[in-house]
Amino acid sequence: MFIHFLFNRQYGYFRDELYYAACGEHLAWGYVDHAPLVAFASAFTRALFGDSLFALRLLPALSAAPKVLLAGWMAREAGGGKFSQFFAALLVLLAPIYLTFDNFLSMNAFEPVFWMLCAAIVLRILNGGNPRLWLLFGVVAGLGLLNKHSMLFFGSGLALGLLLAPARAQFARVEIWLGAAIAFLIFLPNLLWEIRHAYPTIALLNTVIGSKYTTVSPLSFVAEQFLLVNPLAAPIWLGGLWYLLADKQGRRYAVLGIAYLVVLVEMLLLHGKIYYLAPAYIMLLAAGAVAWEQRIFARAKAWLKPVVIAALVVAGIVAAPLAMPILPVAAAVKYCKFFGVEDVKVENVPLDSLPQLFGDMFGWPEQVQAVVRAFHSLPAADQSRAALLAYNYGEAGAIDYFGKHYGLPKAISGHNQYGYWGPRGASGEVVIAIGFSKSRLDQSFADVQLFEVIRPAYALPEESGLTIYICRHPRQDLADSWPAWRYLD
Repeated sequence: MFIHFLFNRQYGYFRDELYYAACGEHLAWGYVDHAPLVAFASAFTRALFGDSLFALRLLPALSAAPKVLLAGWMAREAGGGKFSQFFAALLVLLAPIYLTFDNFLSMNAFEPVFWMLCAAIVLRILNGGNPRLWLLFGVVAGLGLLNKHSMLFFGSGLALGLLLAPARAQFARVEIWLGAAIAFLIFLPNLLWEIRHAYPTIALLNTVIGSKYTTVSPLSFVAEQFLLVNPLAAPIWLGGLWYLLADKQGRRYAVLGIAYLVVLVEMLLLHGKIYYLAPAYIMLLAAGAVAWEQRIFARAKAWLKPVVIAALVVAGIVAAPLAMPILPVAAAVKYCKFFGVEDVKVENVPLDSLPQLFGDMFGWPEQVQAVVRAFHSLPAADQSRAALLAYNYGEAGAIDYFGKHYGLPKAISGHNQYGYWGPRGASGEVVIAIGFSKSRLDQSFADVQLFEVIRPAYALPEESGLTIYICRHPRQDLADSWPAWRYLD
């Protein structure tokens, strides 16, 4: 947590953070490309702390603590002593994927907490805990669904794990079904939103899988899992999977090992991003810490523990600048290039000197300042009726987030959820367009004049060399032509 407070303001705002902030100004039970909780998180922290990186990133930074605590707690529940509890917590603290998740606002920061709270509750129940804990499980799972729909995958994994393990007796308890009902009721408002809008999230997934998302072979997907929690930690979490599925003591918790394998197969079949399985590694690291404590460290020389811990700490320190903005940007460029980070891609976007994780943190203030110059170049009469039309939600979110300090109107865009918000009453008589090609604008306006081309340092190629046009004389009112501007991506 304190690591993030030290470094999460090193660069700038991430593209999606600006979008979630805009969604937080339009609170609803659903959005085209994400569940609603992240928008409420943005609105909450901005109401308390204003427009700052600290405000947007407060809750993600705080979410690091329960991940570490849950790792230690699950190690204890799985039969581990104090060392395995410490070892599991340390492994999660050092894992690059969680350092990445907790560094900026997204659903991914909170997802492991919801998954692992559910796993921890299952462990407690299997260890003789009160069956009414299934009601708490339902609350956590329901909130997890409001955070990210991938909770359905982990839930299906746990359900199949219970069915295939001796723990299937839990299905005879009324509490587990009441817990499922609670989860459904919490999720119901979002489900009704999806139904009302004809399941736009499914339509979006059908669009981006195989086009925007990088598709890798099953072998590559599995191989890249070893990068998420550090390659040196692989023997630990693999040992945890073995402990849950094959060890005489650990098999009583086989439901968790089966759940991991079920979600892995689901991700392979659905071509999920490589980090979609990341939340599950906390429970595998916890189980692995127990296995290593009981089966390896207990039989080895005393020097093995400090050597293994030292190696993992060094590896974690080496990986940390690849996961979060610790280094000055010029040094980060060289560091990422040395380790070949550009070879690991989750989306099909052109890259420059920085990986997408860092490149998407640059360029937004410069874009808004250019839009300000274009807006103030207009006569006063035109300013009062001008619309700011952005190609994608990053550009639109930046205008909405920073623009109010310059007196700019809210942006409009056809991209994803912005497309559902419509043209906000703009007629299109005067439009400042950012990110579009001239040929596209010529289709809709009789007068299209180039105002500026901006090239922010270190921004991704799609946000560098960005054009700003001033458009007049629309061929059709924006309200009438809006369906042509909307797109999912």
